[in-house]
Amino acid sequence: MQDRFDSPGRTRWRRFAAMMMPAAAVAGAILFGMTNGAIAASFAVSGQTFKTSASELRGKGFVQFGGAAQEIDGTKHPVAVTGIRDAQIFDLCQSVKAPGAPVVLTITAGGDGRPATASDLLIDVESLEGDTTFGNINIGQDASTLKGGPDGAKGDPKAFGQQADSVTIRNLRQVARSTHAGTFNLTGLRLKVNAGAAAKECF
Repeated sequence: MQDRFDSPGRTRWRRFAAMMMPAAAVAGAILFGMTNGAIAASFAVSGQTFKTSASELRGKGFVQFGGAAQEIDGTKHPVAVTGIRDAQIFDLCQSVKAPGAPVVLTITAGGDGRPATASDLLIDVESLEGDTTFGNINIGQDASTLKGGPDGAKGDPKAFGQQADSVTIRNLRQVARSTHAGTFNLTGLRLKVNAGAAAKECF
C-alpha cells in the first residue's frame, strides 16, 4: 500500500520549498497548515488559497518540512507542510474569496474563551505571520527523522525539517492551500456568505 505521504515528484518540490525556509526565518514559516506531505497526496487541492486568522494557537507535537500541493490538472505549488498533533485555536476565522466576484465565504469559531480544537492537524502553508514561541525546538533536522507530530508526518531523507515539543502563535495570519485533521471541533461555529461591500476576508 502506498504511503499517504508519497506523491509523484515530491522530492524535487519538497527540497525546493525547503530552500525557501532558512532557519533564520523559522518564525515566519511556521505553522497552521498541512498539505502536500499528507493531504495533497490523498486529494487534489482546489487551486485557490484561503486565509486563516486566530488570536492564539497552542499546539503540541509540531513538525514542518517542504512539500507541494497539487491541483487536479497536475499544477504544483510549493508549500511548508506543517503538522501539529494537538491544537487549540482561539478566535478562529477562515475565509475564501470567490474568483472573479465580490463574494467571500467566512467561517468563525473558538470565541468566548472556548477554543476550537484539532488533532493530527496537517496544513499546506504558503505564508504565515505571528508572534511565535517554540518549546524544545530542533531546526535543520533531517526531515525523514521528524517525530512527535501527526502519525507519519515526515519528509524525505536529507531534506530540511524542524520539530518542537510545543508551539504557541499569537496574532496568527496564515495563507494556505489545504488543511486536514483527524478531528476538528469548531465551538460556536458560524458560516456566512457575504457579497459586495460586506465581502471582507479575515485579514
